[in-house]
Formats: sequence, structure tokens, C-alpha cells
Amino acid sequence: MAWRRNRNKYNNHKITVDGEVFDSEREYRRYLELQLLEKSGVIRDLHRQVTFDLIPEAREPDRYGPRGGLHRGKVIERGVSYIADFTYYAALPSGEEEFVVEDCKGMRTDDYKIKRKLMLFIHKIRVRET
Repeated sequence: MAWRRNRNKYNNHKITVDGEVFDSEREYRRYLELQLLEKSGVIRDLHRQVTFDLIPEAREPDRYGPRGGLHRGKVIERGVSYIADFTYYAALPSGEEEFVVEDCKGMRTDDYKIKRKLMLFIHKIRVRET
């Protein structure tokens, strides 16, 4: 297992383990915990870095060229998306399953708070913070 650390502006260390990049040591440790839970059957379908679209990009109208080819309109505003650290299905005591979107947070930025609220409003998913 090879470790490599890089520092970013929030003072956490990016970690590369066996070619996979984690944003922090906390995220890596949580991933190891979730892998154990998945192997024991408590959770299933564990995925990392899942993207959810929140606001689509805004473009100028498409137009046809002089020879009939379609030209896509120029992007006016980029789209907004949220990238979840982990998603999985967890068993509930009632026997049903719950879809969980989880994020390892050390610093709750203003952008993150807005995206978390948009996840609840648009996708009806409450982000679980660890």
C-alpha cells in the first residue's frame, strides 16, 4: 500500500492509496469502515464520488449553419453539481432499505451548505455528514 500526501487550502491532506485518491485521511478511514460494513452485509452497493446534477447549464439557443449543420449554443452559465463522497443502501430495522448519500466534512463551506440544501430540495435526499 503506497501513501502520498498533498496539502490543500483547508489544511487537509489528499491521500493516494493503491491509485485511488481521497480528499482527506478522514475520508479514507471512513471508506475502510464502509468496506467492512459492506463485506459483513450491513450495507450494499457502496460507491465513491457519485455526481448529482443540481442545476443544468444555461446555453444560447442552438442554430443551424448555412449548410444545415446544427451548431450548439454557447454556454452562458456552467451547470452546478454535487459530488458525494459515498453512496450506499443501508438496511433499516423494519427490513426495508434506505439510500444513503454520505459526505466526510471537516469544513462546511458556504458552497457546500447551498449544495446540501439543493440536494434535499431537488432530489429529496438528505446528505449524511460524518
